[in-house]
Amino acid sequence: MRLVRVAVPVPGLGLLTYRLPDGVQAPRGTRVVVQVGPRKVTGLVTHDNAPLDDETPARLRDILEVLDDVTFLPEEVVDLALWVGDYYLAGPGEVISSAMPPKGWLRSDMTLALADDAADAERHAARELPLDQPVDEAILDLLREKGPVVRRQVARAVATRAKGFDATPEIISRAVRRLLKAGTVRLQPVVTGKADASRKQRWIRPTAAAFEPATARLGAKQAAAIAVLVGTPEGMDASVLRDQGIGSEVVRRLVAMGLAQVEWRAVARDPFASGSAGTSEVLAAPLFLPVTPEQADALAVLEPLIGQGFHPALLHGVTGSGKTQVYLRLARAALTQERGVLLLVPEIALTSAVASLFRRAFGERVAIQHSGLSDGERYDQWHRIRRGEVDIVIGTRSAVFAPLPRLGLVIVDEEHDTAYKQEESPRYHGRDAAMVRARDAGALALLGSATPSLETWRHAAEGRYRLVRMRERVNNRPLAEVRTVDMRDVFAQDGPDVVLSPTLRDALQACLARREQAMVLLNRRGYAPSLLCRGCGNTAECPNCAVTLTVHRRAAQVRCHYCGYAAPLPEACPSCTGEFLEYTGIGTERVEQEVHAACPDARIARVDRDTMQRRGAIGAVLGRFAAREIDILVGTQMIAKGHDFPQVTLVGVVSADIGLGVADFRAAERTFQLLTQVAGRAGRGDVRGEAIVQTLHPHHYAIGMASRQAYDEFVERELEFRERMRYPPWLSLINIVVRHESLATALREAGVLAERLRSLAAERFGVLGPAPAPLGRLRGESRVQLFLKGRDRAAMRQSTRQALSAMPSLHKHVTVDVDPLSML
Repeated sequence: MRLVRVAVPVPGLGLLTYRLPDGVQAPRGTRVVVQVGPRKVTGLVTHDNAPLDDETPARLRDILEVLDDVTFLPEEVVDLALWVGDYYLAGPGEVISSAMPPKGWLRSDMTLALADDAADAERHAARELPLDQPVDEAILDLLREKGPVVRRQVARAVATRAKGFDATPEIISRAVRRLLKAGTVRLQPVVTGKADASRKQRWIRPTAAAFEPATARLGAKQAAAIAVLVGTPEGMDASVLRDQGIGSEVVRRLVAMGLAQVEWRAVARDPFASGSAGTSEVLAAPLFLPVTPEQADALAVLEPLIGQGFHPALLHGVTGSGKTQVYLRLARAALTQERGVLLLVPEIALTSAVASLFRRAFGERVAIQHSGLSDGERYDQWHRIRRGEVDIVIGTRSAVFAPLPRLGLVIVDEEHDTAYKQEESPRYHGRDAAMVRARDAGALALLGSATPSLETWRHAAEGRYRLVRMRERVNNRPLAEVRTVDMRDVFAQDGPDVVLSPTLRDALQACLARREQAMVLLNRRGYAPSLLCRGCGNTAECPNCAVTLTVHRRAAQVRCHYCGYAAPLPEACPSCTGEFLEYTGIGTERVEQEVHAACPDARIARVDRDTMQRRGAIGAVLGRFAAREIDILVGTQMIAKGHDFPQVTLVGVVSADIGLGVADFRAAERTFQLLTQVAGRAGRGDVRGEAIVQTLHPHHYAIGMASRQAYDEFVERELEFRERMRYPPWLSLINIVVRHESLATALREAGVLAERLRSLAAERFGVLGPAPAPLGRLRGESRVQLFLKGRDRAAMRQSTRQALSAMPSLHKHVTVDVDPLSML
């Protein structure tokens, strides 16, 4: 008897053991259909020779179907997924789902069918059911005619048949439950979909007989079709024939006569051709520029490490020092050794320029992987990688699971960026997963940043990572000059409603007069973060979350940026009916309005989640900005990092201290990184840049040191603060949040969990809390959090796993975040 372990895409469920029928092969990494409870689901074999042990259930089920003839998910990707699941305390099936291409799982469904003994059941039902239920009979008629029907499709099918009686979804649902209870119908588990989800194209090809003299009389259209096909022996798309007036009936006759044959061929959905990749020649920097002395030194250290086993390294280069040129040359060196290259970027917006550059350098053997592509494009790109048609993969966080063979180089650009941490399960960090991927592949792992995270910096400072520094900009260009504007003085002189200080407004106008470009940053979208009634003092709040609703003036709505709730912008206060409503605070929509007022002739674009929802929109806007079709770019942190626009000479930061008030020990680090990065967008051409930073806290060390671009000084001070307060990177954290509709219940359950954890700690780690979370209510649930804090990561994770296994009722109401980046 052969046993296999299978991961299924069910949250919180561990590996399941199944029996492999005799003569059936299911190697590691193949997809299988298995029964889980009453349902059939697709799973992935993670261990193909599982032993009989204490975890093996007494009653084993068989594998129902093997979907793949060869391994679907490579073993190295399966290994990485299992590591992620173990380290971040996520179910293995959840992580495998992140590693799978779209449509990689077949859909699990339930069908509604007549009972096996339908005649007896219908007689029984006639006695049990009221006689005035036409919906019941409509359902039975549907099943007699169509056979089993997917349950979620029953309501629509019955509603179309309803004549003379009500058939709302609620009525139909009650009728289905009634028939199930009576035994008239039954539910059957099924999986729907295809193991191969490629797009297929109908292809018409001439047979050998088509090239011989005609022995049968052909009609005019048939003769014309043969003439076209003979001229294209490899065949053609049926739509090409159709465009020439040769329809499917003509083709059918030619097939019947043995003169043509029909094939179905896979057609790649190419994001580079469709434009959804966002690539543009104007976005791509020049190729293989002459290296600077610092770049040459960096390459002399890093290039020999490729192909020599696992080597982690940090490339710390100031903004504009040419880190991308180093990446290009390292990629070329890896390809000469026939090794693959994986390059991660934090935002979809950054893939456009990077992919454009690498496609120009290395041709079509470059693929991209990110959620901005359509499912079909991601599916086809994934399979190109899997088939070995790709040497370089560029993508966001999830691209760490790309099935790229023979990895020789893994690059994580802007490694400090918080976008690498997934905020829903599985809550993995893309940078750390990339390190493990590189370790397992024996590859060079290179982390690049102008503002490395404190965790990475400490690894480098203590010798665990090789440290390579580039302290000068390309061509010895100076860093941008940073001026700080104390907004307290501006408010005292001009009032509290000022958005653009006179200093920033004058600088924008002067920049445009010189025919240069500018960027203006505010890391908050919307028009205003809250709506205040001056009559009663109430603010518009989300009914589901403990947050105020953000005003979106152009859409005439107030919205919650957490749960998605939206309502029309009120004209009067819902509490007191007063009409004196005031927008408090500012967002990017308001900043765009103020910039238009200050520079009425400027061409302005806004980049935030509200304006960049359409697929490919971010790449299009950045391409227009690079082509100088836009003068001023207003946006959130999406514009702050990684972009290289030589004509940008001015960067304005509207509210530099917006993140300092967040209840998070990393607030200063994030503020320093954001300001340093956005200031680095200015002066990357021949003209020195300038950054104007508006702040209410000009003397805060994060703002002052960012203005001086003093990374070493900031790191020294911040590490000292973290060590005194016993925060990462000196210690590790696990953030556990218990959720419930009732705050009292959440507090009680969190308290029981905390006591279990304290009993398991044995002085190896501390347990803080429970206490209401800073974001106390989210999506209709109260949130209570507790923290594990210590140096023994393994003990903290094992204790958390053990404590939660003793409280199974809590599984659906608890969130566990290992190495959290958000304290909310």
